[in-house]
Amino acid sequence: MPAGQELGMGSQSGKLTQSQLNAILLRHQAFRKSQPGGVRANLKLRDLSHLDLSGIDLSDADLSGAKLFSAKLTGANLQNANLYAADLRLANLEKVDLRRADLRGACLRGAVLTEAVLVEVDLRDGTLLHYQDGSMREHSFENGVLTAELTSANVRGADMSRAKVANAFVMQTDMTDAILRGTKFMRANLTNANLTGCDLTDADLSEANLTGAKLSGAVMTGCAISRANFTNAVLIGAILDSAQLRSPNLQGAVLAKGLDNPEAELTVILRSHLAWIESGGKSGRRADLSTVDLSGRKLDGVNLSAAVLQCITLRGASLSGATLAIADLSLSDLRKADFTRADLRGVNFERATLNNADLTGAQLGPVHIQASSSHVWRANLQRARLGMAILKGADLRKANLSGASLVGADLSGANLSEADLTGADLTGADLDGAVLDGATLAEVIGLRE
Repeated sequence: MPAGQELGMGSQSGKLTQSQLNAILLRHQAFRKSQPGGVRANLKLRDLSHLDLSGIDLSDADLSGAKLFSAKLTGANLQNANLYAADLRLANLEKVDLRRADLRGACLRGAVLTEAVLVEVDLRDGTLLHYQDGSMREHSFENGVLTAELTSANVRGADMSRAKVANAFVMQTDMTDAILRGTKFMRANLTNANLTGCDLTDADLSEANLTGAKLSGAVMTGCAISRANFTNAVLIGAILDSAQLRSPNLQGAVLAKGLDNPEAELTVILRSHLAWIESGGKSGRRADLSTVDLSGRKLDGVNLSAAVLQCITLRGASLSGATLAIADLSLSDLRKADFTRADLRGVNFERATLNNADLTGAQLGPVHIQASSSHVWRANLQRARLGMAILKGADLRKANLSGASLVGADLSGANLSEADLTGADLTGADLDGAVLDGATLAEVIGLRE
């Protein structure tokens, strides 16, 4: 093979068999390891539809214009790969590494990208050209879409930090829990996209269309929203800057609502809820304060056991000594709230934001549903944000803290025995005197030995 030739350049645009592809991949691996006979894979315009590329290393490979329709690429390494105008419709890209890959003009409609790494990828518009009859012309292939597209894709839990997604189609895309820090979405179409619990810190949504998008529990601190369309977008429980809340762009959005007469209405709701608890549900009414804004309210000692409080805003509220056992506060904004010595056994704080909250001495252990039953209801803090929170002396036995952020949190003297901390971020956390007997610590970040 002549020096400088890349493997796969022969009959471009042809369909490759799995065996032919395997031979190319072997030579590419040798190239990556600087071994004799190694050649960079050139799969430009080749048809790789339905083939299995799971776990392979095609970093730095040329796959521009390649057809990868319904291909299986789970766990593959495609760092710095050229996927310009590639057809990746319905491809399985679960946990794939696409860092700094060129995906301009690529079509990922219906693709699966759960937990994929797409840091600094380029998903802007692109046009594929080829040389014909002495001039450059646009290249077209069957059903090829050269406008960057992620429509109906599954991007749950993926990391797209600092990605360039300007002008792209991202309609009805599931981006739940995705990391989108610093991502550029200028003029992108995100109609009906699901951005629940995602991190949009310092992202750019200028002129983007977010009509009908779901942003509950999303962190939007420092996010640019100039001239963005939020008509019917659900922002209940989203973490917004004060300047963003004043923006006229949010006039058509669905936001947390306040009570018309807070004092009187809360008194009635709490009294009826207490009657519901004491009668075992035979009288009174279970409290439902979902989507209500009670920021700064003084609610010390209240009993809201088993209450429905989804997406509630309690920023800066005081609930010292309150009883919230088995209450559902998922996707809620609880920043700087005071939960000192509160009964939070079996509480649901999934995807809730508790940054700078005070949970000193709080009970977050399990609760027995029935005295005669061995079944217990564990506190759920999965993917909760507890940055700089105070959990000094808190009871977190058997709590589910998988994927939770505890950066800089004070966990000194806390009881975390048998807690699930899988994938939790403990960077800078104070664990002095904390009990971790039997805790699950797989993939924990920042845990000091």
